[in-house]
Amino acid sequence: MHRVSSRELNQDVGRAKRAAEDRLGLITDLGLPSLILLSWTEYQRLSGGRRNLAEILAKRGLSEIPCELDKSALEDQMLT
Repeated sequence: MHRVSSRELNQDVGRAKRAAEDRLGLITDLGLPSLILLSWTEYQRLSGGRRNLAEILAKRGLSEIPCELDKSALEDQMLT
């Protein structure tokens, strides 16, 4: 993991971006871990890629989760 301080990041963003293309980057504040910098490709890989609402709702086991909607609350929200 590439480690860079927030000060170094401010001074040379390009270097941090190039490093994140190859590996995760750890950004520190006062020597303590603060943020993780990663490439879009790596983010997509870790997050399971792009999904739409239909794919999420069709996920196996999701229909077994109890869910009750308060119809009057939904109607109130639609009116405001």
